[in-house]
Amino acid sequence: MAGLIKREDIDEVRQRTDIKEVVDGYVTLRSAGLGSFKGLCPFHDERSPSFTVRPQVGRYHCFGCGEDGDAISFIQKMDHSSFHEAVEKLAARIGYELRYEDGGTGPSREEVGKRQRLLDAHKIADEFFRAQLLTPGAAEGRNFLDGRGFDRAAAEHFGVGYAPQGWDSLLKHLRGRGFTDAELKLTGMFSEGNRGIYDRFRGRLIWPIRDIAGDTIGFGARKLFEDDQGPKYLNTPETTLYKKSQVLYGIDLAKRNIAKDRQLVVVEGYTDVMACHLAGVATAVATCGTAFGTEHIKIARRLISDDGTGGEVVFTFDGDAAGQKAALRAFEEDQRFQAQTYVAVEPTGADPCDLRQLKGDPAVRELIASRKPLFEFAIRASLRKHNLDTVEGRVAALREAAPVVAQIRDSGIRPAYTRELAGWLGMPIEEVSRYVGAAAKRAASGGSPSGSPEQQTTTAAAPPSNGPAFNRPDPRDPVAGMERQALEVVLQEPGVLGEGNWERFEASYFATPAYAALHAAIRATGVAQAADPVAWVEKVRQEVPEPLRPLVSELAVTPLPASTPEAMQRYCRDILARLFELQITRIKADKMGQLQRLDAAAHPEEFQRLNRELMQLEMERRALRAEA
Repeated sequence: MAGLIKREDIDEVRQRTDIKEVVDGYVTLRSAGLGSFKGLCPFHDERSPSFTVRPQVGRYHCFGCGEDGDAISFIQKMDHSSFHEAVEKLAARIGYELRYEDGGTGPSREEVGKRQRLLDAHKIADEFFRAQLLTPGAAEGRNFLDGRGFDRAAAEHFGVGYAPQGWDSLLKHLRGRGFTDAELKLTGMFSEGNRGIYDRFRGRLIWPIRDIAGDTIGFGARKLFEDDQGPKYLNTPETTLYKKSQVLYGIDLAKRNIAKDRQLVVVEGYTDVMACHLAGVATAVATCGTAFGTEHIKIARRLISDDGTGGEVVFTFDGDAAGQKAALRAFEEDQRFQAQTYVAVEPTGADPCDLRQLKGDPAVRELIASRKPLFEFAIRASLRKHNLDTVEGRVAALREAAPVVAQIRDSGIRPAYTRELAGWLGMPIEEVSRYVGAAAKRAASGGSPSGSPEQQTTTAAAPPSNGPAFNRPDPRDPVAGMERQALEVVLQEPGVLGEGNWERFEASYFATPAYAALHAAIRATGVAQAADPVAWVEKVRQEVPEPLRPLVSELAVTPLPASTPEAMQRYCRDILARLFELQITRIKADKMGQLQRLDAAAHPEEFQRLNRELMQLEMERRALRAEA
């Protein structure tokens, strides 16, 4: 059973992880000054790089869209994984064994090693199959692709390959790469007989099935030859890597578009995914030999940010009876979504691949654009079961359709479909409304409230929006600019604060509200925490109010204008000296005001004390300026 990862282990993973190496796997980074790197933001479209990574403090920030975080949050966002999954992935990357609370367990180093061996075997097999597609023996496979409108570029884009007809072509290849038969048995790529193991896929067109991070975890194989006695499509069996109820074919290619467009299109086969993507519907995925179920929904909700503020899931099904049955199964899961669910069915029964061949790319796009709400499809499907020419048939249809209408979450749409249902049945609106209302009450009394359980949890957990509000500091304000530079230095190079300077910094006054809150958070964290820059910045982030956490990341990664360590030290000392000089100027102004208000004849001692303090402050100011 998986438990909560120990907090100290999370901190250890965060500190040991080189964020630049992690980001480099997704973004091309170039040097942007000492200790800073820049690239095009992976979270929004841009022409000039504004995505900045500062490895020393373990954080990234985009100055274009405002996205920010550490290595853990970067993996969460890029792979659309949970916090728990992201920490485990980074721990495996650095070879760190995590510990878990409450007796829970996670993957051991031995398990991580075994998983990596399986992934390596799949990667090599993937490369082998793709190379085989170009050989003379794969002519039938190339003909199959060509006959469905897929050229060589399309095959390469989707990684389509070919499994030779022999019994041990892949087996010999992987043995030659150092894999043992015991390891290969665990991959699902081999069957076992009296004489040992042999290739599971033979004489078939091969599609790699990848997880959301892009790792190949299984294969789907299509029969090409008549003498092949196997099924038309043959997939990898369940393995430790491949769980068909948790896999969506094409998710690695579609994930960014799904997240950007907040749309997920579910089709039925590998060639349908290819056809959709090539036609411009780049949010298409397919299940792998199983119905779209609960685990798939979890992936979909995470990708489309299913929070009730938009997003849609579109199911495409064949127009035959099996397709309609699949659509109704999907409707049974509809209440798990807060996003609107739709169904797109081509009247002639053509799937996206056939449609693209017959009518071209625009027809595929039009199919998705012509989608209808899934509940409308379900209502009409329930009516088709009954003879609406008889009173008995209409009443039976009403009894079946009313609960469907009652499930519609949008209170503005539900009455409209109640009227539609009355029209389709030819019955009075009042009677149909009574049936729909009764169905809604039954659902409520049965403990099934409107909306998904996830929605209720989210709503209940949402904190009230009554925290402090902070305006963005004005970049034209010279005081705000000075305060910002000082905070950049302290966050990125806390080592320049010796004991005396730390006391001065703590005593400093920050006039800009946002920077004052950050200054308070740094004081609360304490300079003793600054020995580890990554942990230092994270602790400061946790101290500031939630709205200011992106600002902390921004200041922690802003490139400082220095090209050598010596220049960096000079710059930091200069900025702090200017901050402290500003503080002295403020204190002097305050004391000068006191002096002007004071009656020197009545309070000679007070007058002399203020003059001495003003002289001392001026000496300190000159010393700071000389030092800078």
